[in-house]
Amino acid sequence: MPLLIVIFGILLLFILIARFKLDAFISFIIVCIFVGLFQGMQLQSIVESIQKGIGDTLGFLVLILGFGAMLGKLVADSGAAQRITSNLISSFGVKNIQWAVVIAGFIVGIPMFYSVGFVILIPLVFTVAASSGLPLIYVGLPMLASLSVTHGFLPPHPAPTAISSMFNADIGKTLLYGIIIAIPAIIVAGPLFSRTIKNINATPLKEFYNPIILKDEEMPGMGISVLTALLPVILIIFSSIFTIIYPGDSMFKEIIVFIGNPVIAMLLSVLVAIYTLGLSLGKKMVELMNSVSISVSSITMVLLIISGAGALKQILIDSGVSDYIGALLDGSQISPLILAWLIATVIRVCVGSATVAGLTAAGIILPLISNSDVSPELMVLAIGSGSLMLSHVNDAGFWMFKEYFNLTIKETLSTWTVMETIVGVTGLIGVLILNIFI
Repeated sequence: MPLLIVIFGILLLFILIARFKLDAFISFIIVCIFVGLFQGMQLQSIVESIQKGIGDTLGFLVLILGFGAMLGKLVADSGAAQRITSNLISSFGVKNIQWAVVIAGFIVGIPMFYSVGFVILIPLVFTVAASSGLPLIYVGLPMLASLSVTHGFLPPHPAPTAISSMFNADIGKTLLYGIIIAIPAIIVAGPLFSRTIKNINATPLKEFYNPIILKDEEMPGMGISVLTALLPVILIIFSSIFTIIYPGDSMFKEIIVFIGNPVIAMLLSVLVAIYTLGLSLGKKMVELMNSVSISVSSITMVLLIISGAGALKQILIDSGVSDYIGALLDGSQISPLILAWLIATVIRVCVGSATVAGLTAAGIILPLISNSDVSPELMVLAIGSGSLMLSHVNDAGFWMFKEYFNLTIKETLSTWTVMETIVGVTGLIGVLILNIFI
């Protein structure tokens, strides 16, 4: 019976979001009440569980996502993203243009939310395709594969960061393993797959051919642009590697671990960006702080959606559903990694949002962590891979790609959907291979 309640709850979530177009956060709260009631919870207990789930989830994520949004906005507004993209393209040349946009998408995609990175980079891709005479899909798809992988696999993006928190996974290790898995996923889904696409002539709308391009003297240098964009990754990974190499205790190690804490790493990166991408370019502090304020307001709904998923997770735990599912799957011969991937895939197909799919799947699969010795970091990546699978008409990313590239639905399914699915499958294969060695 508890399993049926969960299935009906997820079905209700799908209907509310996809059919009635209800806001995802409101839908999550309704589903929380539905599951709690049918599980026999007291009304006050349902409210308390929802409050606890939201509080526990946001306590850690508000800082990470808030600083992440600030860094992404500073990188975009300063022209650092444009500098990275244009320099890589000019350095690699027309022959290797795909690798240039892949690297640009990866670097820019780490500090930026997917939709922001998409809007920033697509006009530049259009300009490159028009000037080089190369097919637009050939140039654009590898960059989008890179952006998609960073969104689904790597902290400080919302879903992987939130799922890491749920599973008590080490964010440094998650980031390190995620990059290892991301590289083949991007190569296969981007440059290799895009070379097989024939007879699709993307013709973007005219307005996208005239992006606002900053002049060379208005942008920061290439080195400082890359360093600032990647600084949180550098600090977090360095700290993780340092703790592995030096297992002992010392004041110096404490400082390194402190700096590598995701919250502190993001804070330091924002402070560095305020200078390197703002004050050093002659911008006033008031202007920079206005930009930072705008960036934070843009993530409000993302935070609410994530908190809604956290509330559902808590309802599943407090109502006993998680224990029931854990006991049910305890004797299963299916790898927890594959099971997590499958659940995330099913929810992704039903609901559309990768973030919602990943967080909902994490709440369902959470009991398996206590009953197995599987790496929590790999569980995060398995769920992240599943959450990117089979993007179709209920996913906002699907429509962004379709409209910007001016494709038919059939053409979008044969390009975007296949690319996302390749990322998801390759990601799972990478997780299973890493699981042999970890």
